[in-house]
Amino acid sequence: MSLKQKINDWIETKFLIVIRKEEDFSVITSFNITKIRVGLLLVFVFMTCFLISLFLSKTLLARWFDPVYIETENMVKIHALSETIDSLIMEVDAKDQYVKNIQNVISGQFENETPASSDTSSKPVVNRGEIDLYKSSDATQQIIGEFESLPLEETSFGRISSGSFTDNYFFPPVKGVVTSSFSAGQNHFGVDVVAAENEPVKAIADGTVIFSSWTLETGYVVAVQHSNELISIYKHNSVILKSIGDPIRGGEILSIIGNTGEQTTGQHLHLELWYRGNPLDPQEFITFD
Repeated sequence: MSLKQKINDWIETKFLIVIRKEEDFSVITSFNITKIRVGLLLVFVFMTCFLISLFLSKTLLARWFDPVYIETENMVKIHALSETIDSLIMEVDAKDQYVKNIQNVISGQFENETPASSDTSSKPVVNRGEIDLYKSSDATQQIIGEFESLPLEETSFGRISSGSFTDNYFFPPVKGVVTSSFSAGQNHFGVDVVAAENEPVKAIADGTVIFSSWTLETGYVVAVQHSNELISIYKHNSVILKSIGDPIRGGEILSIIGNTGEQTTGQHLHLELWYRGNPLDPQEFITFD
């Protein structure tokens, strides 16, 4: 008998399974089964258990076993408690000041403030209805007219372009793919860059850390003040490695890329550049790929 024939016989061998009552051994039911059917049944049960486990690991079980989820929940609670404490402190200070004022009044320890006397006899009395709030001098009207006639490119916001920093080299904070570009019209004042897991986030240039903390919306955030009134902001980090006041060199590691905060849908870096209070498009100055 050939090997192929032996394999076919082993697969196609049928077995009869009979279920009987224990009392009188009467047959309740019976059915035929083969080894190939048993194998398919085991595969089906395994795939079903795998899919159910995968679904639970992404939903219900994540609440207990995912450290990022637990950390986010804890930070939300800490943030809420911090706000409550701040409110209570302000309320206590207000009450203390109120009690102090009452004590001063009772004890007579207060000064009667009287407005300084002024000679109003020589000053003309102007009724409120006689004041024209919309009237301005000819010089003012001329300045306003000249400003309104300027094209957008010559205004403060229009002058901010890549030409303002042509002599500067900016390090890429991470190497990755830009999944969401700068869009001031949609209030997205930066770019989202997806990079490898645990990728270090580097400073784009020399500067000083001016912010290093947790925020509810964007998780762990680091902000660096650079020369030429430029500020870079790095959001959604998993770990912050620098503190406020630390001097930074260009290319120095600030944090680790992450997925923290409520305004995130996955691991990425959100980078913003601000120049004199105006947002810049990071892709005009930095190459991420």
